[in-house]
Amino acid sequence: MSLSTHVLDAARGRPAEGVAVRLERRDEGGGWTPLGEARTDADGRIREWPGGPPGAGAHRLVFDTAGLSDFYPEVAVAFTLTDPERHCHVPLLLSPFAYSTYRGS
Repeated sequence: MSLSTHVLDAARGRPAEGVAVRLERRDEGGGWTPLGEARTDADGRIREWPGGPPGAGAHRLVFDTAGLSDFYPEVAVAFTLTDPERHCHVPLLLSPFAYSTYRGS
């Protein structure tokens, strides 16, 4: 199972380069265990994660958005991966006072 993300800065109308993003997995106790951290490239994307594919289970991406939004210093997006053969893409569209996300392809 592969996972990618893309951060779009809606206020500037372009990809958000250099955004730190942490990938975590929910552990049996309900807490979050870090799996890897990366920064978005010039196109606002992270295509691969250090440590390889995340595997099935509940995960979250934590985006460090402090430089892009004064209101949202970070955005956490939790989701569940179930199909080990399917790629999952989780985009984040960010503006100063709102954000949205969805399961992409």
